Order: sequence, then structure tokens, then C-alpha cells
Amino acid sequence: MTVQRTAVRHLRHDVGERPMITIWEVTRACALVCQHCRADAQTRAHPRQLTTDQGKALLDDIAGFGKPYPIVVLTGGDPFERPDLAELVRHGTSLGLHVALSPSVTPRLTPDVLGALREAGAKAVSLSLDGACAATHDSFRGVPGVYDDTVSAARWVREAGFRLQINTTVTRSNARELPEVLRTVLDLEASLWSVFFLVPTGRGSSLEALRPSETEDVLNWMHDVSDLVAVKATEAPHYRRVAIERARGVAPDLGGLHAELSAATEEVRAGRVGRERRPRPPIDVNSGRGFAFIDHLGDVYPSGFLPMNCGNVVEQSFREIYTSSPVLRSLRDPAGFHGPCGSCEFGEVCGGSRSHAYAVTGDLLASDPSCVRVAAAP
Repeated sequence: MTVQRTAVRHLRHDVGERPMITIWEVTRACALVCQHCRADAQTRAHPRQLTTDQGKALLDDIAGFGKPYPIVVLTGGDPFERPDLAELVRHGTSLGLHVALSPSVTPRLTPDVLGALREAGAKAVSLSLDGACAATHDSFRGVPGVYDDTVSAARWVREAGFRLQINTTVTRSNARELPEVLRTVLDLEASLWSVFFLVPTGRGSSLEALRPSETEDVLNWMHDVSDLVAVKATEAPHYRRVAIERARGVAPDLGGLHAELSAATEEVRAGRVGRERRPRPPIDVNSGRGFAFIDHLGDVYPSGFLPMNCGNVVEQSFREIYTSSPVLRSLRDPAGFHGPCGSCEFGEVCGGSRSHAYAVTGDLLASDPSCVRVAAAP
């Protein structure tokens, strides 16, 4: 138990009472056409997206959870498509909320706009970098030139005084570029690198997700490099199981992808000798369990990749939805999961990606087929 608690961070409050992170999709309007997007981005805002007043009411509602306040991430689409974004940020900040931004890299993202949002109180910005070169990243984003623009935008983000997070979606087509992406993440002085494991939903259903053994290789490689940058595995909660096993001294069963990634990382690590950091343990948060997503119309979901509507904030308090929704409550009880995830010794700290399980099986409580333990189960 001691090893588990040091290998994984646990929230100090009851996840059934309040989330740690709330993602609000402030608009679905976006100028990009990303291959892996969970949503159908639109060139214009939906006429029924939450208004400024409704958005402020939502932020009031979230602040009503009390301390520790949930972190609020304003995403999209592209949140910079909203002309009232700074007003929303300022309102949330005035309530004591920690507000972060997840914009698309388009001409709307400028140093002046970033400066205004920093002045309004936003604390962090996350940008996506889905490959080690323009050819890979731009093909993901559907617009040429976005890779170079992203590198420039990342520098603007840092210059404006934000904490920078880099998000990378990993698939079978770009997994071997991860060491070079890591190099760029380090060069840009990002505070956090979030590696997102593709969920085959939305536009992402046309891409090829990693096989379970490949996912295991990447997760262990991420653990290897966590002394270089804080890393986060998104939609791969079994990273927490990997962290616990590694802390226990359990030798992982690794394959060729891990060997390739490790060899390609040697040069990156050689340039960082003496600059290693203490690895930051992953935190025990999962869809509906410390995490919730609100879309542009006010509909609440366990995550943006799990299309199970739990209610609407225009019709009902978000606090009521989060604490009382049968769907969200079921996600907080790993013992109710079906198959290996329901009996796994790591169920309480992992629970599998509910989004991946639903996308592949159609069953919210099914075992996560992206995990090697599930794949190996009879």
C-alpha cells in the first residue's frame, strides 16, 4: 500500500463530491479539420451554444463546489473563436477558479490575444503537437504550416507568462516519432507533456490505435522519461498500474517498440545529463471519477470521448449532475466493471479507459481492450 501511494497521487477529497478537472467546450467552431478529433468541428458557432450569461452561471456553479475548486479548462473546437473568451476567463478567475485554455493554432492565436487572456487571469495553455515534423503534424491537423506555427505559438505562450502543456496523440503511424517529439517538448520548456492514446471515435475512428502490447511499450517508455519532463497518459489509466509495478520492482514484459523508443531516446537524454528531475507520479483521476466534460450546448459527459449524456447545465445544476447522475456514479465503482477490469487488483487506481471500452464494445462498463491484461485474459 505504501508503494502504491507513493507511485500514484491520490486526491484528498471524495471524487463523488466534486471533480478535480472540468473541461468546458465553449464552442465547436474551429478552422482546423483534425483527423483524430472526437467532434465534428464547425466553421461557425452553433446558434444554441451557451451564451455569455449562461457561461458565467456555469462558472458560478462550478465555484459552488467550494475549495479545493475544480480546475476549469476552456476548450473547443477553438475557444479563441469566442469573442467573449477574456470576459469568461476574468469571471472564472474572480471566483477563485484556476482557468486554463486549450486553443487551436490558427491566426486567432496571437501574442496580443495571449497577453489579454493572461491579464484576465488564465494560468496555463495547452497546444497540440502530434509529430516530430511538419509532414506528420500537419497531416493530423488538416492544414499545412500548422507545425511551424505551433512551435512559434508555444514560445509566445511561455513569453506571455503561461505554463505550457503539450498534447500529443499517439497512433501506430506516429508512435516511433515520440522521442523526437520529446526533444521538442523539452526545447519548448513545457511544464507537462500529455500523451493521448487514441480512442476510435469521431474522426479518430479512421486512424489505427496502438495494439495492447504497443500501448504497454509506450507507457513504460513514458515512465522511463518521466525524469526529463512531467508526463501524463490521457485515456490510458493503466499508466498508473505501470507506475506501481515499476515501483514494486516488477520487470515489465516489453517488446520491440519499447526497444526502438529507448534507443532513439539515448541522444535526447545525453543532451540532458544533470538536468533530470524528480518524476511526478500520475494522479488517480478517470472519466466521471474526478473528471467531467461539458459540451458547447451544456450537455455533460464523463469525458469528451465518452458519448453518454448525463444531463444539461441549462436545465439542471452541474453540481447536481456530477454528484447524482447514475452514469457518473457507476463509473466510480470499479467493482461493477465487467470482465478483467472488474476483478483486477488495480481496479481502484486504474479502472481502464472507459472511453476506449465503450468505443470498441458499446458497453460503458466493459473491460478496456487496450490493456495487455485484458487482451491476455481467457
